[in-house]
Amino acid sequence: MDVEDTISAISTAMGRAGIGIVRLSGPRALDIAEQLFHTRSGAPLSPNRAQWGEIRDPQSGELIDEAVTTFFRAPRSYTGEDVVELSCHGSPVVLQRVLALTTQLGARIAKPGEFTLRAFLNGRLDLTQAEAVRDLIDAQTVYQAKVAARQLRGSFSRQLQPIKDALTDMIVHLETAVEFADEDVHPQDVEAIAARLDRVIAHLSDIERSFGFGRLIREGIQLAIVGRPNVGKSSIFNKLLEKERAIVTDIPGTTRDLLSDVISLDGIPVHLIDTAGIRQTADRVESIGVERARTAIADADIVLVILDGSQELTEDDRAILEETQPAPRLIVINKNDLPCRLTPERIPAVASGSPWIRVSALTGAGIDELRRTIVDFIASGRAPAAEDVILTNARHHDLIVRAIRALRESQGALKGGYTEEVILVGMHEALRVLGEITGETTVEDILDQIFSTFCIGK
Repeated sequence: MDVEDTISAISTAMGRAGIGIVRLSGPRALDIAEQLFHTRSGAPLSPNRAQWGEIRDPQSGELIDEAVTTFFRAPRSYTGEDVVELSCHGSPVVLQRVLALTTQLGARIAKPGEFTLRAFLNGRLDLTQAEAVRDLIDAQTVYQAKVAARQLRGSFSRQLQPIKDALTDMIVHLETAVEFADEDVHPQDVEAIAARLDRVIAHLSDIERSFGFGRLIREGIQLAIVGRPNVGKSSIFNKLLEKERAIVTDIPGTTRDLLSDVISLDGIPVHLIDTAGIRQTADRVESIGVERARTAIADADIVLVILDGSQELTEDDRAILEETQPAPRLIVINKNDLPCRLTPERIPAVASGSPWIRVSALTGAGIDELRRTIVDFIASGRAPAAEDVILTNARHHDLIVRAIRALRESQGALKGGYTEEVILVGMHEALRVLGEITGETTVEDILDQIFSTFCIGK
């Protein structure tokens, strides 16, 4: 990307809205904006003030729109350059015309993520904060937004800084011994370095372990609702969604295909999949639905096995319990509003060890407890404390793993009595890959890969 010229883009989502923003950034941002925008008072654009006026075609003088324009002078702007935001009425036609005029006056259309890339290159954000901007925009749950906002404020970078400082201190100490051969590292110093190295590895390992929960926050889980026909799968699907999404009747086999929707449970996106009733059938269409249900079981992170508590266990129930045994699952005994004929003790040994819960999809009894049970089952003790860093980014996780591996090599060399040069190899590598996380040491193709995933205008 050429970061020396002036760029422009529509920074609000496409479609009709009350407001739409065309953003300019670069050395000619103010010049271009002043050719388009004229304040009602005739005053020039002043930094950090929202000013009302008109946008006109600079050649014909035709009125395009009334707008509020804000000028941010470098370096006190999002990108660290001169930035102008033209807040027009949110008509796609108007916004496209204003954008076209900015390009006629010398700007070029911004590439995906280019505003945030410039913020990174100009030191306004480090790379973890830049990636948090994307995560905040893409957030689908309140908790996802909270985690992204915390990272945007630099929480992850602050966690890494003491680790990098400790590594730098150890490297300087060992490098001194290499430079000045007569200054050997004393045994006490070796013990101190080993202890510090242990602490650094332990700290990085704590961060690495948070990725299991962080990945759930970022990507969510697939939860398949399975059972034989007419046990209440679709009713439970609707209750969890809190809306009538699936058709519910007392006719077995109503659901013939997969039906999916997303809910948020304690900030974790859960992709619910309602499946066809699993049973032996000669109906060709129903049998296709049964096969798709089995595929959903194989792909699911969690399986809810629904049983009818008002009836004895059937052969179809037993077959489903057998089939889902390898999967992480919860057993839900439905129709708790009717006389109970099925207790956990009557469920065969194949289901032993699986958590179970009683609910009534008709009355809603037990549904809130079911939601809590699903969350507990998902977290399984992996949820970190609220103030801890949660690793949600696969790139960050890979680099943390590489840093730990490099430091363990240094740890082994230190304990094995190797020379300082050998010990330093892993330490230097760890410091380099930790720098890649925040962008202190990185390469152009990594930046292209990251910022190409941003929306245009951000």
